[in-house]
This record gives sequence, C-alpha cells and structure tokens, in this order.
Amino acid sequence: MSIEFINQWLSELGLAPLVGAIIIAAATIVAARVVRFLGNRFALVLSRWSGLGIRAKIFGIIRRPLWVSVILIGILVEVQWLAPPAHIEFLVAGLAKTVLAILWIIVLGQITGLIFARLSSYYPGGSELFRLGENLGTVVVVVIGGLVVLTIWQVNLTPLLASAGIVGIIAALAAKELMGNFFGGISLYLDRPFRIGDYIDLSSGERGKVVHIGLRSTRILTRDDVLISVPNSIIINTKIINENAPDWRMRVRIKVSVAYSSDLEQVKEALLKAARKNSLVLAEPRPRVRFRSFGDSSLDFELLCWITNPEDKGKIIDQLNTAVFKEFNKAGIIFPFPQRDIYVHQIVDKQGDGPKEMTE
Repeated sequence: MSIEFINQWLSELGLAPLVGAIIIAAATIVAARVVRFLGNRFALVLSRWSGLGIRAKIFGIIRRPLWVSVILIGILVEVQWLAPPAHIEFLVAGLAKTVLAILWIIVLGQITGLIFARLSSYYPGGSELFRLGENLGTVVVVVIGGLVVLTIWQVNLTPLLASAGIVGIIAALAAKELMGNFFGGISLYLDRPFRIGDYIDLSSGERGKVVHIGLRSTRILTRDDVLISVPNSIIINTKIINENAPDWRMRVRIKVSVAYSSDLEQVKEALLKAARKNSLVLAEPRPRVRFRSFGDSSLDFELLCWITNPEDKGKIIDQLNTAVFKEFNKAGIIFPFPQRDIYVHQIVDKQGDGPKEMTE
C-alpha cells in the first residue's frame, strides 16, 4: 500500500487534518508494536529450530530495522497528510528517507558479511578470497547507498558519475600490475595447483613450502629458511611441480654406480638393506632397485624408495648415501672411477736425430 493511497483513503473519509494525524500516529505505533512482537516471536522460534543457521541470523539482523522502518514510513505518511510548507516537507521527508536508506544499507552490509563468513567457515582455503569478497560487497553496498541518499536530496549525479568514470580509468591504468596479481590470486584459488603446506618447485629454480597464498603474492619458505614472495601474476605463468600432489608421499631416487666386476644380486641386496634400515623410508610401497644402464666404466643402479614428507628429501638422501657407502664397504663392492690407458710409442726421426716419444 503506497503512501498516496493511504492519504487518499483518509481524505475520502472527510477527516479533519488533526484527527487524521492522530489516527496515522496511532496506527503507526500499533503497527510498529505488532511487527516488533511478531519479529521477536519469530526470531525465538528460528533460534530454537535447528538446521536453519544463517536464516535465523539474517532474521535477527532485520528484526529491529523492520519495526523502525514502519515508524519512518508512518512519519512520511504524516508529513504528506499534514502538507506543511514545501521546504519543511522536503527537509522532514528527506531526513526520514535518509535514515531509512542508511538503516537498510547497514542491514545489507551485515548480511553480506554473514554470508561470506559462513562461506569462509565451509571453505577455509578460500578465506582470503572470501574476505576480499566481503570487503568488495561492503564497498558496493555503501556506494549504492550513497547514491540513493544523494538522490533523496535531489543532488545531480551526472557530473559525479562522469568524474568517477575518469578517475576509474586512471586508477585502472595505474594499478595494472596490482590487478594482474589480484586476478592471479583468484586464478590460484580456482585452479588450486597447490595448497598451504605443499612443497613446490618453480621453473625458476626455487623450492620450498608454501606458507601463504594471498591476493597479491604467494610466499614460499625454502630449506634455507629464506622467505620468497612471488607475485601471483608471475606464478600463474610459471611451471610448478607440486611434490605433495596427488598425495603427501614422495619417491626419492638414489643413483649408484659400481664396478663391472660386481655381483648384481649382491649390489641390489646391499641397496635394499640400506633402505630398510632407515626409519624415514616407508615399508609400503616397498623400496626397489633398478639396473639402469651400462656406463663407460660402471654399472649404473638406482634405489627407489618412498618417504612421507617432501620436507625430509634432503635428509633422506644424506642418510641413504651414507648407509649405501657403509653397506658397499662391508660387502666389498667397489665404486668405480674413470680410468685412462696411456700408450707411449717411439717414432724414428728420418733426419737421423734418433727416436722420439709420442704419448697417446
């Protein structure tokens, strides 16, 4: 029911201005009390009714603004009924409409924050993105509310909108790199090539644990305890090896070369024995040894074993190399080294200067 219809209905009743004003005021108070009473009852029911969650909280947010809005609408009806001078009507109606607009701007801001907070609790990995969404939503609500308030007071918005467009273009050009990082952060969240805690290798050579994924940059902590901050606009265009994907296990390769005179089965057993003794090596999948190739002066083997955490890669390589060296020494297995045969030939000088030596 519009305000004009209410006033038209009261006029048809032939009521005096004062009587009509009293009726409007009384009706407003009664309507506000009814809305407040029903709102409190409904909020109590919602709070006791399990499973609603966010709907109960949303109603708790709008419960008070509902009956306050009824009072403000009553004031607008009262002003139009009494028909005061134009400047007084404009001032009082403008104030009532402004309070009404600000009231619901605050409500929309609170509901936006509630929705993003609930999304953040459901998807903890996207908390940064949801926080950004909450901030952007708040800005949008405030801007729209500000435009509504200016419209209420009959402010010409055309020059403001034109200025805002020019400022927006300038800001976009100045923040080109920042926007690239921002959309890169959103792309990282949507694609999820890695998570916080994963060990990654970048094509530029950096390797470390991801400790922070922000909207502007991603931070990696290397094994040297050096924190590297990589802009998201760069990292999304970089080849990334995630050592924790698809699960947290990682295979370690230990390359070993032995002399051609070595017993192959003895070499394999010594390598497996070194792996089984290490507490960081997983029993499943079982360690295995592969005979890879015939080298120039060696037989080349590779010990393959699995570890739980890529963070232990450097430690396990050191421990296995040490254990393999000891096991080979116990078994008498020889580590080869490059050898060269040198031949010395005598060349007779035809000019009679005697023989000369040439080394190959």
